[in-house]
Amino acid sequence: MSKPHSHKRKHDINPEDRILLIGNPNVGKSVFFTELTGIHAISSNYVGTTVTYMQGHLPIGDKEYTLIDVPGTYSLSPSSDAEAVAVKFIEDGAKAIICVLDASNLERNLALALELRKCKIPVIYTLNLSDIAERRGIEINHKLLAQELGAPVVPTVAVKKSGINELIETLQNMTDEGVTDSCGKCESCSKDSPMEQKQIWETAKQINRRVSKKITKEPGFLDKLGESMTKPFPGIFIAILVMAILIGVVVGGGRGLRALFLLRLFSSDGGIVVEFFRNLFASFIPEGVFLNILTGEFGIFVISFEWILALIFPYVLMFYVGFSFLEDSGYLPRISVLFDNIMRKLGVQGGSLIHALMGLGCAVPAIIGSRAATTRKERIVISAAICFAIPCISQTGALLSLTAAFSWWMMPAMILFGLLIFIVVSIISGKLVKGKVDPLIIEVPNLLMPDRKAYGRKLLIRMKHFFKDAEIPMMAAVVIAALLAETGALNVIARHAEPLMSRWLGMPSEAVVALILGIVRREMSVAPLLALDLTTLQAFIGGIVSLLYIPCLSVFAILVKEFKLRVAAVITVSTILLAIFIGGLINQIAQLFM
Repeated sequence: MSKPHSHKRKHDINPEDRILLIGNPNVGKSVFFTELTGIHAISSNYVGTTVTYMQGHLPIGDKEYTLIDVPGTYSLSPSSDAEAVAVKFIEDGAKAIICVLDASNLERNLALALELRKCKIPVIYTLNLSDIAERRGIEINHKLLAQELGAPVVPTVAVKKSGINELIETLQNMTDEGVTDSCGKCESCSKDSPMEQKQIWETAKQINRRVSKKITKEPGFLDKLGESMTKPFPGIFIAILVMAILIGVVVGGGRGLRALFLLRLFSSDGGIVVEFFRNLFASFIPEGVFLNILTGEFGIFVISFEWILALIFPYVLMFYVGFSFLEDSGYLPRISVLFDNIMRKLGVQGGSLIHALMGLGCAVPAIIGSRAATTRKERIVISAAICFAIPCISQTGALLSLTAAFSWWMMPAMILFGLLIFIVVSIISGKLVKGKVDPLIIEVPNLLMPDRKAYGRKLLIRMKHFFKDAEIPMMAAVVIAALLAETGALNVIARHAEPLMSRWLGMPSEAVVALILGIVRREMSVAPLLALDLTTLQAFIGGIVSLLYIPCLSVFAILVKEFKLRVAAVITVSTILLAIFIGGLINQIAQLFM
């Protein structure tokens, strides 16, 4: 198992000490990576690019290697930045390559396997998802396949750890032989002509016929369900049902956790933990500004617990419970295929719908994930739509808490409004940004029940990342709020902001703190509103402004990194102006009827 280690750039690692994990997307590479190295790994950008790969320690015998999870690729003739990075890793050389093949879709995977065969680096092929192939009545002669490929083939079911020991043993035998060579500019790393690509696919088809045998077998329930999910009927109804269940899990589960446990512990109004700190600090700190900063109305040891743990955490947890299940089950690519035609009318392909759904968790990984898109135009369009209209789950949790106190219609209205903005922004940015959108090419994995252990590990890792990535900026926002409130600075800012807040938006002037904190974290543009005595109209306007408001600092940083300062600045300024304009417009129209 790996252990935490200091960061090393790829070029600092000797090819003799490197093993590459390669395969098509959605073949289970990440499961292999976890099983071989453990959950402790580091994510790095390939030098000179924004494409991310994972690396971790892999002990084999008496030697420790660096296992690199190469970005998923269909071919060594790259069509995207991610595939280009895969080729560069091979060019730089390695001790060995582990190529993961999907046994249930072998022919499609064999094209990459055949290209790797031309390389000078030793390759081990793992025939993964063998249980799914068996479920579909597919029998594969892995010994004959090994002869065809001229390299070892190990049948595996990675999520059940089946075949992992055999893979390590085979890998040890290979590395002990000392056979290695840097690929350099070898034949496989040059872009194949259309004729050569056609020959590779023909060879893959012939090998698949020789090594595979299809047994007549009635498709199972999951196979039938998976196929139906990509058809308009009943696929659209299934999608609506799935989204309704996900919303129910997030809203119902989040509220249940808040009411049963978290509010009793962390509420500012008598929560056990909050009262403990109030009594503790009051026992040795005299009344005054300093004590108020710690435990006053906006005290650090009050709102940090209430906002972060009681308000945001339960919804984040329940979102990832549901989203990780959909991800591991193989449903998300199916919804991309189902809505591809609709997404194309918005200027992006169906695959970008996955990034939009990821944005419900956090915009940062969603924008990073858009690297899988084959054109820059599509990346900018979907990233802009996410920044304008997709609230992160922390922000959604805060919005749920805000709207729940007023009316049942408020949250559905915000969802419909966000969907409208998503459509409008996608269409407009699609027309403004030059370039093209390629046809959808996406791997549709098998529909299956997620493995409990793998699912649990992923959920644990995601929650650890949430606290690691969000804790510092959220705490910074809490400290800013406490200082503004207790030093009187908030009153000064509120007076100067009154024309904007009160006259245009119709909000209490104190609500300006939400706009200030929203720059740090998106959910912090909602949390301060919960402490104000708002009317229903004010709560709705506050929610709409928060929904459209500026991407937080971490999102702005990733926009600059991915698309440079100009694009990031245009998106950021546009969100601010649109949020204030729409919020004020709603208020002015509402005043006409009051």
